[in-house]
Amino acid sequence: METESIVVQKSEQLIKEALTFGASDIHLSPAQGCYSVIFRKYGKMYTKGELPQELATRMITYYKFLSALDISEKRKPQSGAFQKEIEQFIYAFRISTLPSVLAKESLVIRILKQNMAVPLAELSYDPAAVGKIEQLVQHRQGLLLFSGATGSGKSTTLYSLMHYCCAELKRHVITLEDPVEKNYEQIVQIQINERAGVTYAEGLRAILRHSPDVIMIGEIRDAETAQIAVEAALSGHLVLSTIHAKNTVNCLYRLMDLGISLDELRQATVGIIAQTLVETAIDDERKALFELLCDVQLYEAFAAIARNEVYLLPYKHTLEQQLYQLEGRAYAHITHS
Repeated sequence: METESIVVQKSEQLIKEALTFGASDIHLSPAQGCYSVIFRKYGKMYTKGELPQELATRMITYYKFLSALDISEKRKPQSGAFQKEIEQFIYAFRISTLPSVLAKESLVIRILKQNMAVPLAELSYDPAAVGKIEQLVQHRQGLLLFSGATGSGKSTTLYSLMHYCCAELKRHVITLEDPVEKNYEQIVQIQINERAGVTYAEGLRAILRHSPDVIMIGEIRDAETAQIAVEAALSGHLVLSTIHAKNTVNCLYRLMDLGISLDELRQATVGIIAQTLVETAIDDERKALFELLCDVQLYEAFAAIARNEVYLLPYKHTLEQQLYQLEGRAYAHITHS
């Protein structure tokens, strides 16, 4: 009983340390004779210490128990989530386990603050981009896509825009996620559950019967989901989603690889946004930079693709150029200080 109490105490202490540090993820990774404790913050990994192997194993079991996972299964990956109220704030903790060598498990905990949407103006480095993105979500129908590397803030931006649609535009918003990362009381959120038959494709079909104005799809990852997302956008809904691609223009090619025709893309797409995070002058603060493909540039991209030509977004609008300019300003500031 005393051992169980220590495990619970250490498990909760680790979570509080991560919150104090401002971490987005906690990693418990097997090492030689122990486990490494690593925090992720703004995409960077920080080693915070080590735990004895037996204690770490028991802590992983405890986190799996909280997440309603099979605590006896260590040979297969598992994922789940649990919630806790800490200092009057509700947090969701998304759990992912992977089998490692010698029957050891690796654990990652994603930390997500609930019922909190940060206004886009606070997230963005460039105020002009905020106005343009808010214009794009005022479309009554169409497909608005986001791309960016893992940890680039796509989900935070999406939740901010959904809150804007709900609170400011008074739209009925439904999400389809795998898993639901943040809970919002004003939004109907559906979680993928493939064992129960709730796939992205089936979930989307059900949502379309529920009279939504705005649909958020966690990720377009296969041809069937892409096709239904486009059909939803063409049938009177604004569809927000993410898709993996190198930049905004490549999102169009990615959708075509998934079987969407150029004509469907031309009719459905209202904009594509790529984003990354940059450090600001304030310690531990990061803001989003956006690359926008919309309006004239979007039409030019479609025209170039129709001619089998490669379209390049004007350089001044690319993330690459924006980052270059920021680096130049930072260098000028240093040299003149």
